Amino acid sequence: MTDNGWQAEELDLDGYLTRLGVPAGPAPDRATLDALHEAHVRTFTFDNIDVLLDQHPGVGMEALNAKFVERGRGGYCFEHASVFAAALERLGYDVRRHLGRVGDPATGTVQGRTHMTVEVALDGERLLCDPGFGMSLVRPVPLADGAESDQRGWPYRVVGNADGTWGLLRLREAGWELTHTTDELPVRPVDVVIGHHYTSTFPSSHFRSGLMVTKHEEGRHVSLTATTVTVRRPGEPTEHRELEDGELAGWLRALAVPLTDDEEQRLLARLA
Repeated sequence: MTDNGWQAEELDLDGYLTRLGVPAGPAPDRATLDALHEAHVRTFTFDNIDVLLDQHPGVGMEALNAKFVERGRGGYCFEHASVFAAALERLGYDVRRHLGRVGDPATGTVQGRTHMTVEVALDGERLLCDPGFGMSLVRPVPLADGAESDQRGWPYRVVGNADGTWGLLRLREAGWELTHTTDELPVRPVDVVIGHHYTSTFPSSHFRSGLMVTKHEEGRHVSLTATTVTVRRPGEPTEHRELEDGELAGWLRALAVPLTDDEEQRLLARLA
């Protein structure tokens, strides 16, 4: 255990970098940070499969090693951000962890502090990393009011709020949409454990009620539910349609979700 309790030294860093296809021992600079972030969101799915299967191993680094590094599985924000932050710390980056709220208070959709992001301070700049969101950033964005970033064709904007929080907006067909709001309160490992316990067990948590699998692929982003598939390509209309009977299993394989035969069968049975 490190003094701060995050267990970063327990991450199999070489195995993680191999999984991402990044050479060992990269320099802790901006180019490496960008490459790591993009490789992470293209390698691991954002999904709630283990929550639906009632087999979630928790957010300790030993469990995350087994799930992400050894199996190549994905997960949701608490897992993605924990793994990514640990890797960055091991590589020598100055890292802070943040919690935030998904949704827009103006539309009544805001949720509790159940999203987790990572901040890197580098060369006098604060950078927001968000590897564990349904429509994740491809690369870090400056954590500065009004900062805009083109994410492989998807525009994002950061806004500073009067209460000291930071909003991340994504440009959609209807205009700018607030995705989530990150605050500056200190985060401890126990906060992540508590947040994960709520999102994975509380009966009305949306992670308990339906399948969510998303992944960045070259030139497109795919979102999968139990009954629909949505494909987004930069600058093109969003494709959204109902799945045909038996099509879900094919999409899980197409997105390279490494499920065992037993897990796939139990998942399909749960969703049926």
